[in-house]
Amino acid sequence: MQTFQQRIVKAWHARCSWVIVFYPVSLLFRLMASLRRFILRSLYQGRQFGCPVVVVGNISVGGCGKTPLLISMANQLIARGLRVAILSRGYGGSSDQYPLQVQRNTGPELCGDEPLLIKHSLPDAGCMVVVDPDRRRGVNFALANFKCDLVLCDDGLQHYRLHRDAEIVVVDGARGFGNKLCLPAGPLREPIDRLKSVDIVVVNGEYCLDDSIAIDSSFHIRPIHFRNLSTGKLVSIENWSGSKTVHALAAIGNPRRFANTLESLGFEVMLLGFDDHSLMSHSDLTFEDNYPVIITAKDAVKFTKTDLDHVWVLEVEAMISDKLVNTLLDTINLN
Repeated sequence: MQTFQQRIVKAWHARCSWVIVFYPVSLLFRLMASLRRFILRSLYQGRQFGCPVVVVGNISVGGCGKTPLLISMANQLIARGLRVAILSRGYGGSSDQYPLQVQRNTGPELCGDEPLLIKHSLPDAGCMVVVDPDRRRGVNFALANFKCDLVLCDDGLQHYRLHRDAEIVVVDGARGFGNKLCLPAGPLREPIDRLKSVDIVVVNGEYCLDDSIAIDSSFHIRPIHFRNLSTGKLVSIENWSGSKTVHALAAIGNPRRFANTLESLGFEVMLLGFDDHSLMSHSDLTFEDNYPVIITAKDAVKFTKTDLDHVWVLEVEAMISDKLVNTLLDTINLN
């Protein structure tokens, strides 16, 4: 059964007519968003930090592949000899003290699932991951405790109290912008015209967007291998020998995309989708049948110990071009 959040998101992207009842509120939301942006940018934009700050975000609600993109970008930057700090709000986590420096053994209930996944995906020597709802404070903490060349802010495009030297917007090529209306009548946090003011627009996957939208780069997310959640055993996509009928569990912005990926690999998928960032329990991974369970890497970090050897993690990576990284470095004058 779909949650209320999933039903609303589906209605936005299926362009259901009943959401038009929210249109007057949507117009007010759009006006308030524009006014808020104007005021906060006037107050805070230009108050630079000791190194460039790059915001990687989106203008719509729901998953778009932003986290895999950020991880791949950070890995490429580190490979070029740069030291990178990653800043996140830590959605889904709650700590008694902020800023919180994320370690590999930090609990997801403290830092959230995405920051922990980022920490596990990057080398310790070249990267620090910091969680703080107050992003300005988080940047200052990173600069005081880690000699970094740039800060990548995971999300926060609408956090205008944070000065940024570059903005990267990620678009889900499969879903686009739905009915193109602002919240609550549609999925947009800001109108599509906002894309004209950002530095780089990146699209995840194949896309059919308006010609008026200038696309700077595209990427796709490639499955790498399966990892057993209990033993850590790695199995290549080609060497999977288990049942091709599987349960797929995903607490991400677009669980259907995860199922589509598995189906493209030849699996028959029984999908159980959760709201984005939802916690999972061991009981969620247990079914009466003997079919394997496959989860996302983002959800896997929520489990520290498990003896459920029928559970596998599909690990993926975002395939990005050198041109994208070069464009970013040129934009912030680090090339």
